[in-house]
Amino acid sequence: MNRTLEKNSNIDWAAISESLSSSGYALTGQLLSPAQCEDLISLYSDDANFRSQVVMERYRFGKGDYKYFCYPLPPIVHQLREITYPHLAKIANSWHAQLGEPGASFPEDHEAFLRRCKTAGQKLPTPLMLHYEKSGYNCLHQDLYGEIAFPLQLVVMLGQQGEDWDGGEFVLVENVPRAQSRAEVITASQGHAIVFTTRYRPVRGSRGWYRVAMRHGVSRVRRGSRYTLGIIYHDAK
Repeated sequence: MNRTLEKNSNIDWAAISESLSSSGYALTGQLLSPAQCEDLISLYSDDANFRSQVVMERYRFGKGDYKYFCYPLPPIVHQLREITYPHLAKIANSWHAQLGEPGASFPEDHEAFLRRCKTAGQKLPTPLMLHYEKSGYNCLHQDLYGEIAFPLQLVVMLGQQGEDWDGGEFVLVENVPRAQSRAEVITASQGHAIVFTTRYRPVRGSRGWYRVAMRHGVSRVRRGSRYTLGIIYHDAK
């Protein structure tokens, strides 16, 4: 467990903030060791760790499946969520101010934020694991589960692209007003994470700040098995 704390202490949060503001995503560097990634993958076969499973084909979400963890979260998942949230809350509050959004800013402590979610009827945990086999993919979407949504989230690669699978890149699409959409295709190594915007990022225009909507997905897996850990900070109804 201490290894996760050590990895997080080495993250350049200033660089992440700059990248998120300019591109809508950022790379963290290594958060989890290969052994920690393997331990998480081993949880997937035991449904006692999860509150629900979604088979993507049933809902035309793509091809693959994902499972939402139940409370209490596995210690390493809980720790990643708690440790990264305060840093991301500072970025979220900066965006909140730039866009002049109504309502209270995000609290510095994640437990306080979850209490806000609970008051709004959002009580179900949202951290999840996603699994794809050959030909699997995930359609572009946004992870919104109720009235309250934290504007940032992250995904941790639990395997290594090029070894455990081919293809299956993370895709982020920015819908620029009155212009063509812009796509980013992003890769990260095993144990590394991609931080990205949940719904939109602020962009400064000639008349001030405005929102640019973003969606994310996964390109088609050409070979192998792809597992990832998703950390979403707001809970669901």
